[in-house]
Order: sequence, then C-alpha cells, then structure tokens
Amino acid sequence: MMPDANTMTPIQVGLDDGYAFTKVALPDGRLIAIPSRARVGKSSVTWIDDGQQRIFEYETEGTLYSVGAVDAAPTHFEGYPNSGLNRVIVQHALQETGLAGRTIHAISGLPVSAFYNKNGEQRRETIEKKCHSLKQGVQPKMERLPAEIAFVDVIPEALAAWYDYVIVTKEDEVMLDEQRLSVPVAIVDIGGRTTDFVVVKDQGVIHTSSGSLQGGMLDVKQHVANGIQARFDLENVGEQLVTYAVECGVVRLQGKDHNVAELVGTAKRELVERLYAETRRQLGLGVELDRVLFVGGGTFALVEHIADWFPHQVIAEHPAFANARGMLKYLQYVCEESDVA
Repeated sequence: MMPDANTMTPIQVGLDDGYAFTKVALPDGRLIAIPSRARVGKSSVTWIDDGQQRIFEYETEGTLYSVGAVDAAPTHFEGYPNSGLNRVIVQHALQETGLAGRTIHAISGLPVSAFYNKNGEQRRETIEKKCHSLKQGVQPKMERLPAEIAFVDVIPEALAAWYDYVIVTKEDEVMLDEQRLSVPVAIVDIGGRTTDFVVVKDQGVIHTSSGSLQGGMLDVKQHVANGIQARFDLENVGEQLVTYAVECGVVRLQGKDHNVAELVGTAKRELVERLYAETRRQLGLGVELDRVLFVGGGTFALVEHIADWFPHQVIAEHPAFANARGMLKYLQYVCEESDVA
C-alpha cells in the first residue's frame, strides 16, 4: 500500500517542551498541551475500556517509559531537555495532536541561561545536544506509528514569545508589526522550573537585562507536597494528587476532601516574592521599555498576583502558548528554507 501524499509532507510545529507542560502549536491554529508527566517502566494497568486509556507506553534507547496519568518522575533536573523522559513526553504530545506517522519539522526552546553564556555567546554544545536528542527515535508500544522529527532547531524560550508578539497574523495575512518591532520590549516568561527575562531593543537581545531565575510553578507544587506530607503525617504523596491540590485547593485522602487553599496560597506568595525581586533586579521600573509582556503557564496561574507590577505591562493572549506560537512563526517566516532541508 502506497503512503498517502499528505502523510509524506512534513508538518511544521512549534514545540515548547517545558518542565511542567509540553505545548504544541500547529499551522491550522490548533494549540495542544499535555502535562510533562512520565516515568520509567511499564504502566502495570490493564484498561477495561480501551477508549478510556490514560497511560501509554513508549520505548527509546532500549528503555520503556509510561506516559500520561502516572505519578511522574521529576522533570526538574539539569539534563531533562536531553533525556529519554523528555523524548517520550514529546512523542506522546505529537501522538495526542494526531501526528502519528507524520514527518515533523520543529522549533523547540531552551531557557535563556541555557541558550546563552553570560557574555551573550550561544552555548552551541547544549543546543546541539537538545537537537540530537529530539531527533532520536521513540517507538509507541501500541498500534500507532511514531511521529518522526526530521528537522529541529532551538531558540531561547522567552525570545520565542517576542517572535509571537511582533509577527502578526490577520485574516490570513502575515505581517511584521513595525511599531512593536521598533520599540524596546521585555518578555517575562514564568514557566515550570525557570522564569526567563529577555529584553529586545533594535532587534537585539540586551544581555545585561536578560537571563533566567531558577524558580517557577514546580516550586509551588513542591511546597504544597511538603505541606501535605507534614499536615497529614504521610511518607509521600502522589504527583497527580499534588497537582489537583494546587489547581483546586483541595486534597482528597481516605475518601474525604481537605481544604488546602491556604497552603497553596502561601506557596504562590513565596514564589511571587522571589519573581518580583528578580523582575525588579532585571528590569527596574521598566521606564525605558515600551511594553513588558508576561507569558508562560505560570503567568496564567499567577495572574492575580502579578497584575500591577508595571503600568505598561500586558498579559499575552493564551500566555501558556506564547512560546509555542512564536516557535512556529519562527519556523514558518524566519528560518531560511535551506535550513529546513
């Protein structure tokens, strides 16, 4: 049977494979997000109804992983962007997006401090390691074809959101917004493990006001997990239980709901204090900036806490997807065609 011509045509994606969530932006406008949740080993679950399956198995470099509704292994470790754990989560995101059997051209990202040295030079070895890792094969352990990443490049994560900001699509027309392009803009990207700062002026990255803080929404989850363990005298708590507690302010133990909203609020306030101090250190009052743009999943989660940091700040539309959208736009409109060969 000859393959369908449509399945042979590479599809372009923006791939924001973060420590907390993995987001995919597609040319047809779809935006897909899945939790960055996986662990080594078999799922050890038999699904009574295959249509309700929530854990999926993948293999890469001879290691089997379970992805989906599992109590996940931590992703906030130094080598995560180049790990098998990252690759299987990315593959699962592509599968969930409906790209099984497709050839993928992708732009992904790294935190600013992982992409640039302090002197502004690109950390080429780190960038190339991530590109190499994402192109390694991942085999679904079910009746699905793998999505194959044939081309991938990496850009700084917060800078991706700047591309999303200055490349504007209106009624199927794509244009550079000259006003946005001509003025200095700061991007504050609150993520899972890191919060990134990028200042762009005259289409150049100002490194003295750009960088990364090791802090994000995963710190809130860890604070809440520790608090639940202490309050209820538990040896450990599952990752999914903690995620629900952070999102809903409730933890369900032994068939009963317990209110932990105060614990979650305290964890968020502690993170916000750290973020505010670093934002002031990086940007000051932002008097020379035309706009301070907040993006990232943490921006959505903390929107009430960061609402009045600058009089000229803006929350990006669907802020959790700003990097993924920018990565796709970079691939579509900035990459030279010869680079995507």
